[in-house]
Order: sequence, then structure tokens, then C-alpha cells
Amino acid sequence: MEEENQSLSAPKKAETKKPYGEFFYWLQTLVSAIVCIVLVFTFVGRVTRVVGHSMDPTLSEGELLFVWSLGYEPKQGDIIVCNKTTATFLGGDAIVKRVIAVGGQTVDVDYATSTVYVDGEPLDEPYVLEPSGWFIQPGMEETHVEVPEGSVFLMGDNRNGSTDSRHCELGPVDTDYILGKAVFSLFPFNKMGPM
Repeated sequence: MEEENQSLSAPKKAETKKPYGEFFYWLQTLVSAIVCIVLVFTFVGRVTRVVGHSMDPTLSEGELLFVWSLGYEPKQGDIIVCNKTTATFLGGDAIVKRVIAVGGQTVDVDYATSTVYVDGEPLDEPYVLEPSGWFIQPGMEETHVEVPEGSVFLMGDNRNGSTDSRHCELGPVDTDYILGKAVFSLFPFNKMGPM
């Protein structure tokens, strides 16, 4: 009984903590978080900012978008983001445009009536800012394009302020350059929501 009382009253030895244990725990947590973020932005999606006014009124300059990449196949009407190598003559920024046609389709632009035809059918485009005027900008005279397989024909919603696939230096864009589809507006907060 005495031994029991002594063992109960004897102070327990304090457990020794490793001096850097907590630091390594937080370092491991930080590295794991960074690896997860890199994997998400490499394979699932990314965040990008709209530069310029070529997508007015649908998207505004400075708008922050979440772009979905995983398993994305371009479809007519999608708003997509292409990487910077596509747009070196545009200043090297990633470009945000709307898919007008995909590989195997034909595009005809009638500037006199501000109508775009895909495979001979006029597009219903309520998202366009204003009727298209004839472009005086050199290189923007394309009126008939046959989109090669594995490519897309892109146009901005602000047709009079967009350098897009109508430009001879850009033309149809290879799908390998597509980063993904814009699916959600993150900022400004008054425009936050799915697209």
C-alpha cells in the first residue's frame, strides 16, 4: 500500500519535446499545401484575369475568372482562355475569347449585316456588344475560314475592339494552346457566380 501511495504521489517525469518537432510539422503542412495547389492549377484549373476590353460586355477588364482544364473539350459558344504563346503579337497576355466554331466547320463573317455564319447558318449572338463594322485594322479582313481539325475559331464579344481569329496572324487556334473554359467569375463581387 505504501508503495502504491508513493507511486501516486511521485511526480511524473515531463515528456521531453523535440525542439524542432513543431517547426517540421508546420513545414510539412506548408509543403503539402503547396504541392496540392500546384497539382490543382496544373491538372484541374487555374485563375486568370481578363486583360483588355475584347469581351465587353460579357466580361470586364480586370475580372478574375476560374478556368476549368481537366478533361475540357471546346464547344461552340464556350468562353475559353488560351496561353500566352498564342498571343505573342498581342503583347504576350493570355487571351480570353468565345469559341465560334470548332475543327471541320466553316465560318463566314458578313460585315455588311454584322452576321456570323457557321456552316451556312447565322449565329444568334445576344452577347455581342454592338454591330460589327468593317475593320480598317490591317490583317482583320478575314471573311471566310475553314477551321482545321484540332483547332477552334475564336472571336471577342466586342467585335469592333477584338483582335481574334479574324486576324491573319492569329487565325484558328490549335486546341493544344487552350488552357480551359471560364466557368466562374470570382471578382468583382457584383459579378461573382457561374458563367
